[in-house]
Amino acid sequence: MKTLLNQDSLKDLFLESGALLSGHFQLSSGLHSGQYLQCALLLADPERAGLVGEALAGLAPGRPDLVLSPALGGLIIGHEVARALKRRAFFAERENGVLSLRRGFVLRPGEKVVVVEDVVTTGGSSEEAIALARSAGAEVLGALAIVDRGAGSLGFPLRSLLRMEIPSFKPEDCPLCREGLPLVKPGSRRTTR
Repeated sequence: MKTLLNQDSLKDLFLESGALLSGHFQLSSGLHSGQYLQCALLLADPERAGLVGEALAGLAPGRPDLVLSPALGGLIIGHEVARALKRRAFFAERENGVLSLRRGFVLRPGEKVVVVEDVVTTGGSSEEAIALARSAGAEVLGALAIVDRGAGSLGFPLRSLLRMEIPSFKPEDCPLCREGLPLVKPGSRRTTR
């Protein structure tokens, strides 16, 4: 499986692993979509996860000291990117709805951090992780994601292996809701809608 990973071969990996789902989904942002990228299925195979992690590490800006990922979606890929970079991997978890460091993870002032996620749709989780790192005095070099779902203009630099324009809708504007298709919440974070 050690082959050069490009956009087409990554799309093939999503399809082979069953990680590109079709239906009616509620994303962690609360938006609705007809397609969902279940990166947990893509990364379930350790060899495939390592390959994707190495490719994503090749996009890392500067020389980070540490990889920080929002849990749960960014945990596996963050670890694989850190392995490829030979750096430590921390993850942030939600505690009372707020992204925070737990489990003894401590960021040091001046430490260079890259934030790693599986999929970026609105950029909300990455923004929270960046704010968390900066509040500890760390220097954020940028963010990496396996897939950028067309997040558009973000308040931080984002590099991704794959950009997929997958439409998403506010619930009140969702054509899938109007069709009466059942809504599924496949992600790791529970939404409030």
